[in-house]
Amino acid sequence: MAIIINLDVMLAKRKIKSKELASYVGITEQNLSLLKSGKVKGIRFATLDKICERLSCQPGDILEWREEGPEPDGDAGDI
Repeated sequence: MAIIINLDVMLAKRKIKSKELASYVGITEQNLSLLKSGKVKGIRFATLDKICERLSCQPGDILEWREEGPEPDGDAGDI
């Protein structure tokens, strides 16, 4: 399972800079950058709410689930 973050797409569509969004939401630009790159393990609902409020979008516009391919077989001897 893979969760894809489309925050950069929504920022571009709304013509909003990361710095402006970070300030509105109340998080650092660094944390917003980590979120955009998918390098976070979670997001608070309050943060997601503020992002959606500023971008006038739904959570599904930002977060997307994609099925991953089969896991690579690490040991050919296992069944």
